[in-house]
Amino acid sequence: MGDGRYNDTRNGQRQYPVIADRPGAEINQALLRYTSGSNTATLGRQRINLGNQRFVGGVGWRQNEQTYDGVRVQLAPLERLSVDYSFVDGINTVFGPDDSAASNRSNPSDIEGQSHLLQVGLRFAPALSASAYHYRLDLDGIAVTATAPPGTLSSHTTGLRLEGAQGAWSYAAEYARQQELADNPWTLDSRYLLAELGYKVRGATLKAGFESLGGGEGTGNRAFQTPLATKHLFQGWADMFLTTPAQGVDDLYAGVSVPLAGGTLQAWYHDFSPQRGGGRYGDEIDLSYAHPIPALKGLSGLLKLARYRSEDRSRTVDTDKLWLQLQYTY
Repeated sequence: MGDGRYNDTRNGQRQYPVIADRPGAEINQALLRYTSGSNTATLGRQRINLGNQRFVGGVGWRQNEQTYDGVRVQLAPLERLSVDYSFVDGINTVFGPDDSAASNRSNPSDIEGQSHLLQVGLRFAPALSASAYHYRLDLDGIAVTATAPPGTLSSHTTGLRLEGAQGAWSYAAEYARQQELADNPWTLDSRYLLAELGYKVRGATLKAGFESLGGGEGTGNRAFQTPLATKHLFQGWADMFLTTPAQGVDDLYAGVSVPLAGGTLQAWYHDFSPQRGGGRYGDEIDLSYAHPIPALKGLSGLLKLARYRSEDRSRTVDTDKLWLQLQYTY
């Protein structure tokens, strides 16, 4: 709406901040699906959201959802065991549907390459579920930054996530290692760590945690990257770290979600610092309030604020973002 005073990565208006929601239309999903009991096979253009979408997701927050062209097989050979495998040979990014003269190798509309996504889940009990994964991302022509060599986001990531709940308490712990694929001109070796604890009391949910995306050694940005993630869900709503800085990023955070006046209020605090080299990036406060709108069943409103304050202006800048959203569910 309005006269487009923002940088959608295609309009060339680089004097404004990036909001990657450009005008356009694209086929979002076109697929064949076969289901037998708890087993499913899907062929075609489809939505793939794995786990909490920290590594593979649809980025549904954006105007143009990220979708995947390929084959996905979801199996449940045992009651507590699940196997999810996808072969992907094309990715339709949020920057699409088309490229322009303002495009660069870090924000193409489409990504080619043969990638493999494997996730195996095992539920031992409500207090313990395990998810092991291996993602081989062959991302042709795309780079970690606009000036980096093509192929620098091609990697393989192997990890393990543990999570569960007992009474009012919940937890999550995760570890992953990321290395380069053969066609990546850079050597990669970085780590991902997560530790999170939650507690429910009187309808409110409190959470605190620590997330670390490791920095890499050598020239260029060789830090731990998550190019296919739904990134807006993590590291603050101001989206300051969509690309992990070369020194990595540690995020110490705490937040609460509480019912209020028929709606839901959320408040979060983040403290960001480099994983390597010392110093501090800054901190962020996020607030949101969601409430149904009585005038029409299925209509709801959301008010959302992100306020980031930088401690190191050479790496980040003060940023404020405000959203007003209406959503109709039918």
